Amino acid sequence: MRVFQLQRISAVALVVFLTIHMVVVHYPPFHIDFSRILERLADPLWKGIDITFLFFVLIHALAGTYAVLTDYESIAKFKRPIAGLAILLGLIAFTWGALTIWSFQPPV
Repeated sequence: MRVFQLQRISAVALVVFLTIHMVVVHYPPFHIDFSRILERLADPLWKGIDITFLFFVLIHALAGTYAVLTDYESIAKFKRPIAGLAILLGLIAFTWGALTIWSFQPPV
């Protein structure tokens, strides 16, 4: 039941963050201006937004993958190892992604 709840909560958060992402990055007034993207990535507030977006994407993807895999009876008996692997993979991906976003410095 918790996986179902995580999936739904992360879906709602993704609607919010994906809307922000699409409006800010993909629909600027004229065209994609990479200097604006670099300015945005230099701002700690936007870095926090991007890291939060990454968190919810990973939660949603891993919870969905776990739910699909455990629907198969032959795999369902391995629920705990699959959950452990999903958590480990999520922690590694989140740490790597968050460090990449946080340490980004635009070229001068």
